[in-house]
Amino acid sequence: MTRPRLPLLRAATRLAALAAATAGVLLTVATPASAAVPAGRYVALGDSYTAGPLIPTQVDLNCLRSNRNFPSLTAASAGSSSFADVSCSGATTDDILYGGSGQLGITVPPQLSAVTSNTALVTVQIGGNDIGFSGIISDCAEASLSSPLGSPCKDRYTAGGTDQLQARIAAAAPKVTAVLQAVRQAAPGARVAVLGYPAILPDTGYGCWPVVPIAYQDVPYLRGIEKSLNAMLASTATANGAIYADVYTPSIGRDACKSSSTRWVEGLVPQNSAAPFHPNARGEQGMANALLARLNS
Repeated sequence: MTRPRLPLLRAATRLAALAAATAGVLLTVATPASAAVPAGRYVALGDSYTAGPLIPTQVDLNCLRSNRNFPSLTAASAGSSSFADVSCSGATTDDILYGGSGQLGITVPPQLSAVTSNTALVTVQIGGNDIGFSGIISDCAEASLSSPLGSPCKDRYTAGGTDQLQARIAAAAPKVTAVLQAVRQAAPGARVAVLGYPAILPDTGYGCWPVVPIAYQDVPYLRGIEKSLNAMLASTATANGAIYADVYTPSIGRDACKSSSTRWVEGLVPQNSAAPFHPNARGEQGMANALLARLNS
């Protein structure tokens, strides 16, 4: 299934406009420790949080994939005998199963096709785009300009008494299940690890508008949405014989509101090389560390 989409680039364009709109308001990487990871073939599946858009060095411009993302760090630390990183910015569960198109509109084959019968380890980080991550961030950031102290985003997504984002998470669960079952069928002997998503917003409080332009009362709401997404990924992993690597907990205190030397995830205007609201190199390393610790536990 080929679907021309440019979600990350479109979102980046909208966020660049937001940065201009809010401008008037705005007055050494350690190597992850080696772990008891399967020593054979390692395949990484996932979206932009896996791929590492705009983190030097970009080795695939269609997928905006870095050679300093967590799969590359994990493979180097584990000494994998072979390594295939097919993660792609903008990917959904459908892109893993059926293929699609990348940020340049070039066709991308199903990520699943990289998983072979002799694969020893598969990591999966997916689901954010299934619930519309880029659109949510853009919509909520825009809404904050008119009501920075209110909850315009929550009001929008819960209008009528139904939380649309929670419903999207529930709808994504069987899609993630389908991915994990397909991986298991393709590589019956592989160890499969599902990663959640790191903290974008502070784990407590009301954020840091306008540095991160999410309205104060929307911050707790969106924090809860991310935690619900991670909880779904954790339970789906367990139900399908995979392990879950929690990357949220070690990222607490390293969210987009923190200093440029501390944060794992960049804000609207990145101060480290990364896409807006995406992990920087420090965040990718942090996720690699969390994954290696979980594989070794």
